[in-house]
Amino acid sequence: MKDRKQGVLAWESRWSVPVGLLTLAGVAATIISLILLSGINGENSAELLVSAHEKASTVTAGSLIEALGFLFLIAPLYFLFRAAFKRSDRIRGQLVGVIIVAPLFFALSAVLTGISLHEASTAYVHGEAKSTKTIAKATEECKEEQEEKGTQSFAEKYEDGPTPLKDCVTTERKDNEASNARGEAGLTAPATGFELAGRIGLAFALGYTCLWAMRVGLLSRFWGSLGIAFGVVALLLVPQFTVIFFIYFGLLCIGKLPRGKPPAWEAGVAVPWPSPGERIARQMDPKDGSAEWDDQREGASGSDADESGAPAGELPEGVEAPEPTEAPNGDEGPDSGGGPQRRKRKRRS
Repeated sequence: MKDRKQGVLAWESRWSVPVGLLTLAGVAATIISLILLSGINGENSAELLVSAHEKASTVTAGSLIEALGFLFLIAPLYFLFRAAFKRSDRIRGQLVGVIIVAPLFFALSAVLTGISLHEASTAYVHGEAKSTKTIAKATEECKEEQEEKGTQSFAEKYEDGPTPLKDCVTTERKDNEASNARGEAGLTAPATGFELAGRIGLAFALGYTCLWAMRVGLLSRFWGSLGIAFGVVALLLVPQFTVIFFIYFGLLCIGKLPRGKPPAWEAGVAVPWPSPGERIARQMDPKDGSAEWDDQREGASGSDADESGAPAGELPEGVEAPEPTEAPNGDEGPDSGGGPQRRKRKRRS
């Protein structure tokens, strides 16, 4: 048992700092990719593809950096899973495959998305994509939009054509062309599939790993619960929000947290966090070594302290002295009948 604990501590000590640096590098890469790809924008699909075509090098760089960032995040997920696994026999070790492939799926999705976006933007700009929305259908949709928004708001939105209605029809058909271009790109479907698989895998990886890491004491209750919540966010919303958790874990690995690492990291075994009821019990139970109790005990002078912690001969505050049942010095009064005599108390006027 001792050799196993020493082996766990040695492995974690050797890899803790490299894993922390890889984690922070993955966070930095993810943030940089978000900044780069944020420049590719537009109010609709047509404008987005035009922007992507004009900034093709930015799309390529952003996609590759994003993929690299997700690959770096394999290290912290595996490191935390292994640390929890070594401290609990209840963790299923075969699930480590999900921990590894989840970021890998995201990395593949990022690369394929960049390629498909470049392909779709080229096809749209060169006029290779065709609209499947007829003029009549586009006109009908534009008239419905005009009724919903009002004539003035509708005219403010579509002001480039001869009339707002014609501009709306043109915009709707161009947007349909752009959507078709993206749908017809060869790698769009695989990119979408890998992204969905990555979302599901990352949600499970964070949820399962953080849950057990919290149970064995490797993560605090706050950060363990937050990691589980970020797993849900990765599935339903934006996976990039998980960088908040990875920033914390990277700092924990390199030892830069103000309060240091939880005790389980130094112990090499599980050190579960006490429940609220256990913490209260420890504070109230004098046998548990409570600091407050020890202070009270030390305040009493040696053997002059009784079991309540008060000096001998003194009663705790708020406790009245009982009336004596025997006369002092064992004297018996004439009316005692051989038994103990109560001391008479003077009645105050």
